[in-house]
Amino acid sequence: MIYMDFNRHRRLRTTENMRAMVRETHLHKEDLIYPIFVVEGNNIRNKVESMPGVYQLSLDYLTDEMKEVERLGIPSVIVFGVPAVKDPHGSQAYCETGIVQQAIRQIKQEVPSLTVVADTCLCQYTDHGHCGVVEEGVILNDPSLELLVKTAVSQAKAGADVIAPSNMMDGFVAAIRQGLDEEGFVNTPIMSYAVKYSSSFYGPFRDAAHSSPQFGDRRTYQMDPANRLEALREAESDIAEGADYLIVKPALAYLDIMREIKDRYPYPVVAYNVSGEYSMVKAAAQNGWIDEREIVMEKLTAMKRAGADLMITYFAKDVAKWLDEQK
Repeated sequence: MIYMDFNRHRRLRTTENMRAMVRETHLHKEDLIYPIFVVEGNNIRNKVESMPGVYQLSLDYLTDEMKEVERLGIPSVIVFGVPAVKDPHGSQAYCETGIVQQAIRQIKQEVPSLTVVADTCLCQYTDHGHCGVVEEGVILNDPSLELLVKTAVSQAKAGADVIAPSNMMDGFVAAIRQGLDEEGFVNTPIMSYAVKYSSSFYGPFRDAAHSSPQFGDRRTYQMDPANRLEALREAESDIAEGADYLIVKPALAYLDIMREIKDRYPYPVVAYNVSGEYSMVKAAAQNGWIDEREIVMEKLTAMKRAGADLMITYFAKDVAKWLDEQK
């Protein structure tokens, strides 16, 4: 017989209903933002080989895809474009008839219930693959801001509900906020990639978006993975400049940063469950090494527990189906 006093924590774990009663963190469909890749042309539904289940879609496939997203109860999508033509200044990023602008208009016309987030960057549109203007191998900050403002304004004019700048130039939120306000888009929020690390987890995305840099890397503008305090400085700057949401990217390897951002700043935090995190799970599941559903639900729950209010995830459609099955 044991005589010492101790707590009986297992009392609250005895049945599934008991565990559900005391569960602290819950996933909801409203938490999900589904990324899509749109390409120019017709009858295109290209598999992204490094991201099983993800496709590049031409506009003639887009509406059906968005109606499926709507039917599943996912409220939001984030749009990435893959242009047919690239140039040094990424002019298709801010072209009125650019692929993202066309996609935004189509979604808002055909499936108006969806909230459309526009990724605002230049890397997919430049022939050098960097997120700004390049001169003699140097990524120039302030000239890049001018093009990013043009891009954001063009996306807002096309009907984007939210602008999500991902370029990591200094002052990008302030510049875009001013540009939007001057054009009358004072109520269009900015979902800033406030904390974006120079990560090895982005490889499959670059396959999908055709956005790999043609020289060097992005370490002069994306953050060093070793740094914590820098993340706080970046988030604080973006808040001061007018950000409405704060994205932490990648999510899984930076849950400590996400928790600290959420604890410090009373703003919605968005976890970007990036392509490398997605592809690793898919590869392991295809080999029968893990239970994909259990792994995905556990890691997204971890992101929400760490402070995420929203999650950009390629698993969104699967998660929506799994949540329905839990009811």
